[in-house]
Amino acid sequence: MKIELKSRYKMFGGSQEVYKHESQVNNAPMAFAVYLPPQIKDKKLPVLYWLSGLTCTEENFVIKAGAQRMAAELGIVIVTMDTSARDTGIKGEDDHYAFGSGAGFYVNATVDKWSKHYNMYDYVSKELPKIIQTNFNVNQNKSIIGHSMGGHGALIIALTNPKQYKSVSAFSPIVAPTQASWGQVIFKGYLGEDKSTWLAYDTCELIKTAKEKLPLLVDVGSDDEYLQDQLKPELLQKACEENNHPLNLRMQAGYDHSYYFIATFIDEHLQYHAEYLNS
Repeated sequence: MKIELKSRYKMFGGSQEVYKHESQVNNAPMAFAVYLPPQIKDKKLPVLYWLSGLTCTEENFVIKAGAQRMAAELGIVIVTMDTSARDTGIKGEDDHYAFGSGAGFYVNATVDKWSKHYNMYDYVSKELPKIIQTNFNVNQNKSIIGHSMGGHGALIIALTNPKQYKSVSAFSPIVAPTQASWGQVIFKGYLGEDKSTWLAYDTCELIKTAKEKLPLLVDVGSDDEYLQDQLKPELLQKACEENNHPLNLRMQAGYDHSYYFIATFIDEHLQYHAEYLNS
C-alpha cells in the first residue's frame, strides 16, 4: 500500500514523521504519525501504538505528550493515528464532537450509514500494523496504549487480540461504555439498537470471558472531570477482582483528563512497555 509523506522533523536523533494513505477498511484517506528512534538505522525495533481520544487527530499525542525523548532512549517506535475517517460526505458527521468525525470509538460500524467508513477496530488491529511492518524497519513485537476513548480502544483491542500485543496500558479509559452516556450514544449510532452487540466493545464485559490474562496498567486522575459519569474505573477494578484478571489501577491524586496528566506519567508507561517489548 502506497503511503505519502506529509512532514518529517529530526527529533532526539530520530525522526518524527506524518503520512497519509488510502485506507481499504475505511474507504477513505487516513493519516498516521510515526516516531522513528535513531537506533532504527541499525536494527529492527518494536512498536508501541498510541490511540487518542475524542476530537483528536494523529498529531495531538505527538505535540503534547513529550514521549519522543524516552522513546529514543528505549529504542521504541511510536505510531499514532487519526481517530476516524474524515470528510466522508456522511450527513451529520461533523454535528457533535462525541460522534462522527474524530469519534470513531475503535469499533467496526454495522449501521449502514457508517459501516463503509467507520471501521477503526480493523484499521488499528489489522490494516495499520501491516503498513508499518511493510514500510519501516520494525520487528514483530508490538504493544498498545491509549487515552480516554483511545484507552477504551487499547484495552478492547488488546483483550480481543492477546497474542498480537506484548502489553497494554491506558490513561483515563472509558472501561464500561455500555454504562456511560458517551458509549451508549456512540454504540447506538454505529452498532444499532441491539445492545448485545455492544458487549464486544466493552472492557468490563470482555474481562469476564478473557481466556488470556493480559495484565492491565491503568492511570486515572482523581480530579478527572469525567471520572464518575464516563470513566467509572471502579467497574474495571470490580470486574478484574471477580475474574482474577491482573490489574494495576493507579489513581493519581490531583490530576485531570488533560495532556498535562499524560505528559507527567508517559515515561513510566514507556518504560513499562519496554520491559515487554524487549523481552
